[in-house]
Amino acid sequence: MYCVRKVTDDLYWVGGNDHRLALFENIHPIPRGVSYNAYLLLDEKTVLFDTVDWSIGRQFIENVETLLAGRPLDYLVVNHMEPDHGASIEEIILRYPEVKIISTEKAFLFMRQFGFTVDGHIEQVAEGDTRCFGKHTVTFIAAPMVHWPEAMVTFDTTNGVLFSADAFGSFGALDGKLFNDEVNFDRDWIDDARRYYTNIVGKYGPHVQSLLKKAGGILDQIKMICPLHGPVWRSGLGYFLDKYDKWSRYEPEEQGVMIAYASMYGNTEAAAALLASKLCERGMTNVVMYDVSSTHVSQLISETFRLSHVVLASVTYNLGIYPPMHSYLMDMKALNLQKRTFAIIENGSWACRSGALMREFVEGMRDMEVLDEKVSLASAMNENNAPDMDTLVDGILESMRKPQ
Repeated sequence: MYCVRKVTDDLYWVGGNDHRLALFENIHPIPRGVSYNAYLLLDEKTVLFDTVDWSIGRQFIENVETLLAGRPLDYLVVNHMEPDHGASIEEIILRYPEVKIISTEKAFLFMRQFGFTVDGHIEQVAEGDTRCFGKHTVTFIAAPMVHWPEAMVTFDTTNGVLFSADAFGSFGALDGKLFNDEVNFDRDWIDDARRYYTNIVGKYGPHVQSLLKKAGGILDQIKMICPLHGPVWRSGLGYFLDKYDKWSRYEPEEQGVMIAYASMYGNTEAAAALLASKLCERGMTNVVMYDVSSTHVSQLISETFRLSHVVLASVTYNLGIYPPMHSYLMDMKALNLQKRTFAIIENGSWACRSGALMREFVEGMRDMEVLDEKVSLASAMNENNAPDMDTLVDGILESMRKPQ
């Protein structure tokens, strides 16, 4: 049975939801599933904006066929060629052999690399090109490395709809609620949206800034944002644009402390808990603790983007950094994180080296500060460490009072 929703006059959502996929890109857990969005414009010409992952291909095809009601499909606009959106392109060609595919030169290269037969269907466009489909005229805006090199976004100058590819997307299945104002986004969606951005797009902040600058030129004309994952934005666009601006400039959303700890037998964890308690006693209650061994790194990265201060509390392991902590740091570096303040708690029973190694790692990243105050444990926290813990609390709070 088909399942579609009207987005605005002449435009319909024809995507679907996937609750069976456990790992997005076979890496990131998605316990709330994910949506694959595609949109169909019924004008003098019929235009499909992107396709979907093959996992929901049957639903997608039924949605498209139902709305076309026997009309041909004239155009398929491919904003982003990644297989979770491009996998159904050949199925569309098979069912609508006269369809013309509008996309970028690099996207057509990728289609051929994936083995798609697209010759005879190609209509290549570049930045600034326009197409008129009847009442609706669209313009194409290059968005390279947001987050693939072939990406573009499409702006409908008639109704103010921005088809934003993977920008402004989110993990999470829609389950009937298509629009941002049909959900409590700040309560139920922002964590998934942040985790999506920071892990999927986060490395490419300068490219997102470039796209935001382009969008700024038409900001007064944008009425709706239609991403390829997550809710469609038809109200409060400034809220989400501000989040993207902060994330892509690597500015923290909030003043707060994330304590990421690596503990083998509970002693480093106990020190981390004591630090959290002391911070809260001093009035800094925006504190979260995560065990790097049991928290997926995508969640750690998301929280690191959110908060201003990070405490790395790690046992020494084989004279090095505890492996899950090291993996977290490697992901942080790979995603180009910047502009955070770090503090260190180190532990070691005979050779306490994790602190120096973590400091060296963080200082090798761009625009990071590591506080001089630290706590060094010999197996477990004791009264001798109490003054250092208090000094560390003072150092963290004092750094928060500095102009940002």
